[in-house]
Amino acid sequence: MNIADKASDLLLKARLERAPLAGLPEDCRPADETAAYAIQAEHVARLCRQLGGRTIGYKVGATGAGARKLLNTDHPFYGRLIDKLAQGSPAKLSPAESRMRVIEAEFAFRMGRDLTPRGKPWTFDEVQGAILTALPAIEVVDSRYAEWTKVGVLSVIADQGSHGHWVQGRETEDWRGLDLAAHKVTLSVDGAVVREGAGRNVLDHPLNAVLWLANTLNETGQTLRAGEYISTGTAIDIYLAKPGETIGADFGVLGKVDLDIAAGERAGQGHVATQEE
Repeated sequence: MNIADKASDLLLKARLERAPLAGLPEDCRPADETAAYAIQAEHVARLCRQLGGRTIGYKVGATGAGARKLLNTDHPFYGRLIDKLAQGSPAKLSPAESRMRVIEAEFAFRMGRDLTPRGKPWTFDEVQGAILTALPAIEVVDSRYAEWTKVGVLSVIADQGSHGHWVQGRETEDWRGLDLAAHKVTLSVDGAVVREGAGRNVLDHPLNAVLWLANTLNETGQTLRAGEYISTGTAIDIYLAKPGETIGADFGVLGKVDLDIAAGERAGQGHVATQEE
């Protein structure tokens, strides 16, 4: 069994049994980003088979300076969005479906055309022109590690970038006139504002996260495809939700995302429509 197979087996088992790992064993711990993303790819493939799902895009993590410092990295990382772990707003999540319930309010986008690999980097304007819609989103961060901040960024990448669930708001095509860097975001719990932020907290501008992703994929010969979503990382300080709370992420004219953390019953698997459907 190779490193990617062994590590992804352990990560999937930890996810399904809700039994967090202290860390990946030394014999299958990634030594570099190439190995980390190879484990992630196998982890995602096995998770999709387990859920009967498919990938619908990407989440970009460590787009804030605090997260990069915490993980001792100088650049972001990505994970994959999966349809069976995504819902449209308003959404419900059972406590049994997420061990950590870390809430992040994120600007997200849906691609309007492919960005296929080429011999030079993509520019900000090119990436902006390839995007069709903008939308508000909540990422529920979860980890297969008992203490995810202590295992190192490579192990976090292997674990899908600590991705748990994703909730999307309504999409809009009329977004290019907005100053997304200055665009305010608030997070409310049971109607009371608990966090405030802005788009500049995401690599100075949310589209910089899409640009980073497009060029990272370009360097490794991968296509960022039309119809795929990109969730760009939190615009606010994270919030640890409790069972029974109702969460609202308000993006002003871009809309609002609502998530109910159910007190007991198990919520059904959600689904996000994609361009092909």
